[in-house]
Amino acid sequence: MRDRVADCLSRHLSPSQHLTVGFSGGRDSVALLHIAHGLQATLGFQLTACHVNHRISPQADEWQNFCGIFCDRLSVPLRVMVVDVPRGSPEGLEAAARAMRYAAFGGMDADWLLLGQHRGDQAETMLFNLLRGAGVLGASGMPEMRRLRRGMKLLRPLLRTEREEIDAYLKKNALPWVEDESNASNGFSRNFLRHEVMPLLQSRFPAAVNTLAGAANRFAEATTLLDELAQLDLGGLPPHFPLPVATLTKLTEPRGRNLLRFLLLGQGARIPSEARLTEALRQLLEAGQDKHPVIHFGGRALCRRQGMVYLESAKSTIL
Repeated sequence: MRDRVADCLSRHLSPSQHLTVGFSGGRDSVALLHIAHGLQATLGFQLTACHVNHRISPQADEWQNFCGIFCDRLSVPLRVMVVDVPRGSPEGLEAAARAMRYAAFGGMDADWLLLGQHRGDQAETMLFNLLRGAGVLGASGMPEMRRLRRGMKLLRPLLRTEREEIDAYLKKNALPWVEDESNASNGFSRNFLRHEVMPLLQSRFPAAVNTLAGAANRFAEATTLLDELAQLDLGGLPPHFPLPVATLTKLTEPRGRNLLRFLLLGQGARIPSEARLTEALRQLLEAGQDKHPVIHFGGRALCRRQGMVYLESAKSTIL
């Protein structure tokens, strides 16, 4: 596992870059931080850790304290950020916490953010996205590397690692970790998939995790091709909103949806389900000239005005 992480870092890093590990104190992030610390001298990067305290669990401060002690033991600088997760988010507490966490990570002064998702997480993410109605992009799961913001990229060095390998590494190195009690609650959809659905699938299809993760990789290749098609369909226009409605009218429905998806992703918007995206395209193209359709999804909205499609904050959109 250590060699796999070293190979991943070697392929992506430049000398003397700054890496920060998203450090929850859970088993995956403990293993990743410990491995990264062991590779620091060999690969020559600067290493820090970042802990986001969501203040949701009664144990949140204990986890923060654990992270501080663990990082002190490794002499790895730790930055702690406390966030207030909105309880009334229409997307649910889990999604709201994730959004706040990534926003906090994005504020770090680092070249790379390292996260500890593994192969099992990849399989669960693919299944979760398919069940919520995502298209090819959602089925591609989590990429090993992607741009988080200008000047900062996200890297998942454990994405080809099995959960059992991580457990074995922790045991071999006598490493402690914390357990988030919410991980045992099937009230969260991802936990339901992890505790109920995946074991059932594996009882009939033992290679289910590897098969789903492999399929996610193939869907990722298809997504790359669809991105190239979207850039062709832009016809030289910049890859962001506003977008002329006339550009969409020239395309078939699948290519129109693909172009909207490409532009939304490029501007950091949460991608709606295929059904929602289809409805958005229909309204943008079929509403009367005197109408100004607004399609909401999450905290964003697509709006049509004067022959152009805009992406705006839902709060600033005038209905």
